[in-house]
Formats: sequence, C-alpha cells, structure tokens
Amino acid sequence: MEQEHPRRGYSSPLRAEQALLTRRRVLDAAAALLTEHGYLGTTLTAVAQRAGVSVQTVYNAVGGKPALLKAVYDVSLAGDDDAAPMAARPLFQAMIAADTGPACLRHYARIARALHERVLPLVVMTLAQAATGDPDLRAFADTIESERATGTANLAHHLATRFGLRDGLDPAEAADLLWALTSPELADRLVNRRQWGWDRFERWLTTTMTQSLLPPEQGP
Repeated sequence: MEQEHPRRGYSSPLRAEQALLTRRRVLDAAAALLTEHGYLGTTLTAVAQRAGVSVQTVYNAVGGKPALLKAVYDVSLAGDDDAAPMAARPLFQAMIAADTGPACLRHYARIARALHERVLPLVVMTLAQAATGDPDLRAFADTIESERATGTANLAHHLATRFGLRDGLDPAEAADLLWALTSPELADRLVNRRQWGWDRFERWLTTTMTQSLLPPEQGP
C-alpha cells in the first residue's frame, strides 16, 4: 500500500507561514513608498519591485492600492502587538478603570499621542492628497475619520456617565470637542510645524481636554 508523503502534513502550515511573510514584505514596501511618495505617487509595480514579488502577488497578498493603504494604516496603528484588540491593551484598560475624570483624560492623551506617533505621516499625507478629489483617498479619509468619531463618542459617553461633564455640555458636543482636539491635522501643526514635540503636546492635550469637558472642580 502506498504511504502518504511525510511532507504533506506540513504543507499547509508552511504555506500559511510563507503567505504571512510575503504579506509583511508587501506591506513594509508599501509603507515605505507611501511615506516617500504619497498615495498618488505610489504604484503597485513599485511596491512589487521593492518587495521582490510580482504585481499579481501583491494583489493576492493584500489587494489593490486602496486595500494596501488601509492595510498599512491598520498594521501601523496596531503597532508591535497587532494581535491584541485595542480595547484589551493596558493603556485602554487603564483609561476605563481610572477613578477620576482627569486621570481618564490623561490616559486618553497618552493613547492619542501613541497612535499619532505611529500613523501621523501617513494620515496627514492621505488627508492632503484626498483634497485632489481621488475617490479612493476620499473613501479612506472618510473611513478613518468615522472610526475616530466613534471612539471619541464612546469616550464622551463614558465621561458623562462616570464623572459628569461641565455645565451646558452634552455628550454629543463633548464627542465633537474630543474629535477636534485629537485630530491629526492639529497634532501635525503643533508637534511638527510649531516644533512642540510629543511631550509638550501630550501635556497640552491633557490640560485642554480636562478644562473643556469636565466641571471646574475636576480640574487638572
């Protein structure tokens, strides 16, 4: 009776590992090119050449240019621990568990800083080039801004129910303030154009959010 080839049992895990390595090479190449040349100046051919694969492999591993952009953004945003959901990470857990409003916002400022440090160049490029009217860039910009708005709405609701907001401020307006204060454009202007650096930005963001959202007796 013919025996099964011993390597067959390992073929699927090996192929899966190779596929993950190929996808990582493609995403690393795309991230570098997007940073250097922007979305409009990056081609799938250039990504394939930099990754050392064919254009078809780029499609198979990730997809077309819009999918590449979103995948690079998601991986960059997740950072080193890309397997853990954001809500399960220590900074998010500390923010939710904070026993005062100012402490909660201090953690949130640290989270905003960490996320901006990972993706700010990519996002600033995307928002600037989206102004050209490219439909894929506009769709991507709308997606990430909608995701940010969902996050700030969740935090505003948490602040309102756990600690209370300053007089005359409802959760919807609080969410809008958080959305504006943590915008990538504002971070870019202060950190890069005005050369504040991230430490000063984080301190300013903590103070400004606290003063804008919380009752005076909960000041920083």
